[in-house]
Amino acid sequence: MEGIYRFDTVNAYNQLNNHETLHPLVSVIDFSKANPRTWGKEKKVRINYGLYCIFLKNVNCGDIKYGRNYYDYQEGTLVFVSPGQVMELDNDGLVYQPKGHALVFHPDLLHGTQLAKNISDYNFFSYKSNEALHLSERERHIVLDCFAKIEYELQQSVDKHSKKLIASNIELFLNYCNRFYDRQFITRENVNQGIIEKFEEKLNDYFSSDKPQRLGLPSVAYFADALHLSANYFGDLIKKETGKSAKEYIQFEIINLAKNHIFNKEKTISEIANELGFKYPQHFTRMFKNETGLTPNDFRNQN
Repeated sequence: MEGIYRFDTVNAYNQLNNHETLHPLVSVIDFSKANPRTWGKEKKVRINYGLYCIFLKNVNCGDIKYGRNYYDYQEGTLVFVSPGQVMELDNDGLVYQPKGHALVFHPDLLHGTQLAKNISDYNFFSYKSNEALHLSERERHIVLDCFAKIEYELQQSVDKHSKKLIASNIELFLNYCNRFYDRQFITRENVNQGIIEKFEEKLNDYFSSDKPQRLGLPSVAYFADALHLSANYFGDLIKKETGKSAKEYIQFEIINLAKNHIFNKEKTISEIANELGFKYPQHFTRMFKNETGLTPNDFRNQN
């Protein structure tokens, strides 16, 4: 059996966690104040959020594996959820006391604020849970300080400054998270290099098979899925490690393959384009010229 729960309002989530609703569109949750909970007898629990939710989980991350490696930060993890996302939980039916903190806010809070223009820049809202942000103790204190500033503002009487100050503090917190993720990409360099090596292997395997003819050009999403990563996390990791976006990296490899194929004068440019997965030869010619400054024919004749 499967239980499905939906939270579309801040008030509904506050009620679940035994919190007073100080503002209809935003709340800071201290899970220690929530009543002990159970999800009933369902083996699987699906929670559908109509809110932005950032969970600071008090868990020992050293006991959680990422691939074959253990997480290297033990003081806590941040998990990000955006409206429309669904979280799945395995339920053992036991009663337990929630722990940790959360910041939840409704999309309507963003209307008319600078954050509304910038919210799509925070790619980590689309990361998978195994790509969570693992905090050092110092970073955890910064997160809790940001939460405290937001909660302080919620305690004040609402005035014309309230929305701007709350949104600004949320944006400050998200900008800190960007910095922390940059640090995590650096400190997890060995893991990241392993992912890039696997990416290159899968890229080579793709073009060594008949997949280009069957499926066309490979997408960023294809390789992210093959590596069990979200497309955004995969794209950010490739950008941090190589300086190229994942799409640019794939195109770079395609052009290198194309150059080798072009030296085989027994094949026409159209045949080469088809072998590489291009639906139309002119699309291949356009990409090749954009990358090299030459058409495939000019490149062939010059070499």
